[in-house]
Amino acid sequence: MERFLEFVGNHPVLVGLFGVLLALFVRNEVARGGRSITPQQLVDMVNRDGALVVDVRDPKEYSQGHIAKAKNMPHAALATRLKEIDKHKEKPVVLACKMGQHAGAAGTVLRKAGFKNVARLKGGIAEWRNQNMPLVRG
Repeated sequence: MERFLEFVGNHPVLVGLFGVLLALFVRNEVARGGRSITPQQLVDMVNRDGALVVDVRDPKEYSQGHIAKAKNMPHAALATRLKEIDKHKEKPVVLACKMGQHAGAAGTVLRKAGFKNVARLKGGIAEWRNQNMPLVRG
């Protein structure tokens, strides 16, 4: 630890540049998949703006419980099924996955396809359940 502090003291420009690049990288990665929203913000977006919820989990997980009116488009098949949701390009689209790990990558696919307002459910369906929000089975 002592050597690390000595290095920082001897190379402030290098360490500062590294910090800036790291912050820019993190910002870019977060922005690529869309902004994160909470379950309550999702409910507001669906009710107020008519947002489309796209569930990117596998059909088996989807059938065990999903958000009402969510469209199931598994992450692996998302790029080939974009035509199914083309009419929603101008509407808000919210991506939900199991725990939030696939929604960012799916958001990147949607943004490249021309979807303007893409968001992802923070914490995924796991957080939705933790907030005691309703799920539809089947």
